Amino acid sequence: MSHSHAKYLVVVLFFLGGSALAQTGATSNPTNGRENNPYSKFGIGELWNSNNTVLRGMANTTSAYENPYEVNSDNPASYSFLQRTTFEAGAMGSTRTINGAGETYTSGTATIAYLNIGIPVTKNSGLCFGFKPYSKIYYNMADSASSSPIGQYARSYFGEGTINYAYLGYAAKYKGLSIGVNGGYMFGNLVATTAVLPIDTAATNRSYATEFANYNRIGGLYWKAGIMYETKIDSDYTLRIGGTFTMQQNLSEQLNSFQISTFNFGDTLVNDTAATNNGQRGKLRLPMSYSIGVMLAKNDKWGLAVDYTATKWSGFGSTPDSTLTSGIGSASYKISVGGEYTPNFNDIRKYSARITYRAGLYYGHDYLQINNTNIPYYGITAGASLPFRRSVSHLHTSIDVGRLGMTTNGLIQETYIRFTVGVSFNDRWFIPRKYD
Repeated sequence: MSHSHAKYLVVVLFFLGGSALAQTGATSNPTNGRENNPYSKFGIGELWNSNNTVLRGMANTTSAYENPYEVNSDNPASYSFLQRTTFEAGAMGSTRTINGAGETYTSGTATIAYLNIGIPVTKNSGLCFGFKPYSKIYYNMADSASSSPIGQYARSYFGEGTINYAYLGYAAKYKGLSIGVNGGYMFGNLVATTAVLPIDTAATNRSYATEFANYNRIGGLYWKAGIMYETKIDSDYTLRIGGTFTMQQNLSEQLNSFQISTFNFGDTLVNDTAATNNGQRGKLRLPMSYSIGVMLAKNDKWGLAVDYTATKWSGFGSTPDSTLTSGIGSASYKISVGGEYTPNFNDIRKYSARITYRAGLYYGHDYLQINNTNIPYYGITAGASLPFRRSVSHLHTSIDVGRLGMTTNGLIQETYIRFTVGVSFNDRWFIPRKYD
């Protein structure tokens, strides 16, 4: 290949996941309901934030957070603190602005964010089941280049897919120590295609289009463990320490790949499947990860939490599709600080006093490493919980404003805004009633 021609909106990505860089232009159709994310081209895509709206508002400080009326599905040890049956659901809308090589574009989407049902089984145990996305891929880009003997040609890159997680979790506690685990089924489909189309077709017998496509079907069991310890400092203050742990785990993976060429003989187009690899089975290896956090709370007044999360991506791999490992770094991490404040939870006369306000900030490195460069991200969050009158049920809101990547070293920078709305309904289902 020789020089690249910036005829389209320019972003920089690997061509076919290899080491050669291509200046790619992102095409975004605002009516298709998709958020175009060039970084989702690598690995299993963008790791999805599947926490509820409450936790999103305080920078996802989940390791040591528990609430008797909310479900913290990120640390299953929290289920033993539930006091009422809780149904949660949330939806998210987001926009993403891409900045690279002096060009920008914006796209957005709206989607279901999570679904949880938590049930207190006994005074010291609880369970939860739910459904949440794990990762998401969507990118749609193009560039142009030239090479002998083809001449000038255009390339397009397209990918889509999701990996979802349906789970059941249980936790039990003894005194202040709680231990829990989530176990469930992770499944999804990932599609990645690259097409090459000649621009100069003066010699029709040499004019052809080629498309490379990989279809991955993924499924398998996946678990995550959590621990939490709560102790009273005095009558007002409570200290909690918590953490989660996930071992390296294998999911089943099936790869179908194709290379299809189209030859133009002037009055005839001939398709030729140059290579196929149907039904190749193997394993998708997800890496080990852990988190640790601490939270200090004053009764129903306020809480302040700090979290650290890390994942060893050097353990990530795919036996049938080696292209998934391109651009993957050795590790990722995130540091989060978040808090919540309720003026007066028991004030029945002043509604604004019963609103819970939240805020947080975070910084970390994504699991990608492109051009030998780690991809940083950072952001701030805010949120509020609006109680329904005469009820412990709530309407929740949160906003997350952040940046991913950089414009130096041939990379791109993404600025995103994510707005989430959720509801939680609480009742005393399954709890034996007491009579005087």
